Amino acid sequence: MSGRKVAVVTGASRGAGKGIAVALGAAGATVYLTGRSVKEEGLPLPGTIGATARAVDEAGGRGIGVAVDHRDDAAVEALMARIAEEAGHIDLLVHSATALSDDLVRPGPFWDKSADLADIFDVGLRSAYVATRAAAPLLLKAEGALVVAISSPGAHCYMHGPGYGAQKAGLDKMMFDMAHDFRPFGVATLSLWPGPMRTERLEKGRAERPEIYGAIYDAAETPELQGRVIDAVARDAERMALSGRAFYTADLAERYGIVDLDGRRPPSFAAMLGEPHPFHPAVIE
Repeated sequence: MSGRKVAVVTGASRGAGKGIAVALGAAGATVYLTGRSVKEEGLPLPGTIGATARAVDEAGGRGIGVAVDHRDDAAVEALMARIAEEAGHIDLLVHSATALSDDLVRPGPFWDKSADLADIFDVGLRSAYVATRAAAPLLLKAEGALVVAISSPGAHCYMHGPGYGAQKAGLDKMMFDMAHDFRPFGVATLSLWPGPMRTERLEKGRAERPEIYGAIYDAAETPELQGRVIDAVARDAERMALSGRAFYTADLAERYGIVDLDGRRPPSFAAMLGEPHPFHPAVIE
């Protein structure tokens, strides 16, 4: 394989994962991208791993779509075994895979909604742990690898109910704790808090309820912005100073002088939703 950076982006059939994969491709990476969608027939939202892989190629990278159900630990182990054979290491691991129920944004208390909302603990939280554990030997073989979890300010304010909030809070704590274990090996970890994103789900909402979602869509970040910011962090010689922390995408974009695809500087929601809170530095082995 060439000297390209090797990235793994989970949940990249559509949404944040797709945009991140394409942006990393534009930065020249080989991107192993995972998802369950291999054909669009019967899907509630458009997008497949094959289409994303082609978009990565068109952006200038090398896209490799791999069908993975992140509920299946054996499938994740097989993915990492394949990468070990083909690439030998991983420079960048991005956790974007998640299980989102249509009930997520429906008004009402959690007990009136589907129990499927709890699936986000399996694909979204546990899946990030399993994939990072399986990828660790390959991350340690890279020079200055980076692990990123796509999280949310819902980690510390009420957003979409207790299931969503607990999953995001879990991701942030997981990245903090993994930073401790990875630090002696020069591997950085962080959580990224995007603002509203122009995903296929938001596009569907805008089409169905423009009076609610139209203005949100117009002000939203693109998924590609997340990838541009992640690439900037990966290239930052001082990235270990960021390790274990959570950041708004907009704040890191400002730090690195990055604008969105249309040239806009995305607004930070820190004043509205609060700054990411630090965890205590105590260590109990």
